[in-house]
Amino acid sequence: MLNKLNIAEARRKLLAKEISATELTQACLDRLAAIDQHYHAFLSSNADKALAQAAQADALLESTKLTNGKPLLGIPIALKDNLAVEGEPLTCASKILENFISPYDSTVATKLKDAGAIFIGRLNLDEFAMGSSTENSAFGPTKNPWALDRTPGGSSGGSAAAVASDQCIAALGSDTGGSIRQPAAFCGCVGLKPSYGRVSRYGLVAFASSLDQIGPVAKTAEDAATLLNVIAGHDPRDSTSVPESVPDFTAALSAPINDLKIGLPKEYFIHGLNPDVRTSVESAIKTYTNLGAKMIEISLPHTEYVIATYYLIATAEASANLARFEGIRYGHRVEGEDLFTLNSKTRGKGFGPEVKRRVILGTYSLSSGYYDAYYLKAQKARTLIRQDFRKAFEKVDLILTPTTPIPAFRLGDKVSDPLQIYLLDIFTISANLVGNCGISLPCGFTKDPKLPIGLQLLSKPFGETALLHAAHAFEQATEWGHHKPEIRPWSKPTRPNAQSCQQRANNTLTHDLLHARPGRNHQPSKVARKKSKNFPFPLLMPLPPFNYFVCLSLSLQLFPC
Repeated sequence: MLNKLNIAEARRKLLAKEISATELTQACLDRLAAIDQHYHAFLSSNADKALAQAAQADALLESTKLTNGKPLLGIPIALKDNLAVEGEPLTCASKILENFISPYDSTVATKLKDAGAIFIGRLNLDEFAMGSSTENSAFGPTKNPWALDRTPGGSSGGSAAAVASDQCIAALGSDTGGSIRQPAAFCGCVGLKPSYGRVSRYGLVAFASSLDQIGPVAKTAEDAATLLNVIAGHDPRDSTSVPESVPDFTAALSAPINDLKIGLPKEYFIHGLNPDVRTSVESAIKTYTNLGAKMIEISLPHTEYVIATYYLIATAEASANLARFEGIRYGHRVEGEDLFTLNSKTRGKGFGPEVKRRVILGTYSLSSGYYDAYYLKAQKARTLIRQDFRKAFEKVDLILTPTTPIPAFRLGDKVSDPLQIYLLDIFTISANLVGNCGISLPCGFTKDPKLPIGLQLLSKPFGETALLHAAHAFEQATEWGHHKPEIRPWSKPTRPNAQSCQQRANNTLTHDLLHARPGRNHQPSKVARKKSKNFPFPLLMPLPPFNYFVCLSLSLQLFPC
């Protein structure tokens, strides 16, 4: 089936005229029509537009000269629905933008068009990219192609699910705290988060401006490199875009990795990792050792502050960015007798619970009397975290970690306890705080059920060449990237009728975390202490002194799920 090709394979066949762009696009559209009613990776698609673009690509492919400078000519690509494409919906999976049509192209969309890509649809996400399971979408969750009762991850869950189920050849997502890498790990594909400033954010609907980055979700590291070649580069329309030269990321993929120094942070290989995750990552370490890489233990001592720091900064920036959705200029509008009522009714009806929760938390942390206690201290902690990585990269070329501490969890399991989902970001969010680049690639599977496991590689800012080189070498030495999910008939996921003792213990631990107070030597309950021995993040207890969780407690009480 043509839709199962990756970019490199499809490109070779297109240039050899073994297939046409129309045939390739039709194969993807047929796959979408056949299965996406069960997976809900796409929010919208336009077959007529896609086939018209494919016909134009075929006309260009007839002339070899016209294909120069168009590395994606005839390749069907899908975009996360927070990336602007002129004339296409731009909903951010939110009711407040349900009927909004983008009046302009994002920079990445313009570059993809110039490279000859064909846009086949808009992909589902957590509302305004706030979430880790795609369950926060106002239009329903996406399901994992490996198991319909499991989450594909988030917020770019639609992107990862579409690529893993071969509904498109590749996709773009956005990564604010792991939102490309975590779904890629859960769905068994490759997800690349470029360095901050490497790819223009112009036309990306902002969540947290100092953390957001656009990147590819693909079937191979080579495909990710090809996409990065297209979308990377300085953009004067984005003040955070860095005027850094863009190398050919595909040029040195096949070079040997002899003498590559890879750091293993001891804080990331913690008690509580899922056993299958630990086994797969340890096997990946052996693979790299056999390829000639040298493993070096390193320390990132401020890792315990990463979760608190990230969620203070991200929510504060989200509070400011989402202030523009007030029902006056664009988007959904609910009338009121005065401006305040109109604004509050519009946002109350238009935003979902998770967005409200984060806006409240961010506003609280920026408010008078709390700015210094929370936001300012978070920025200071961010500096310390950045210094940890700078020191580490003086000793090593790359850092290797699990992408996530557990495989894909069941849909609905963590909706009632958002803090548990927040804690699962522990391995991915540091790259966004620091501005590093990172990639997730398949490194194994759980035993029962068979679910993908992701390996994360991190490099210093603008170190994508080394990152992709090492990822490609691992792919060539293993078979994990060749596995495909078995697309089964849809069946309704099962739900437990009563809360288990294990879940109650989780909630007791969460309650203790939520209600700790700054400046207090908080002691968790006996149940929580017992549970914390097996909890994936014992390093978060006791909590840091600038306790973010008191803010979260307020927002959870105001907007319970």
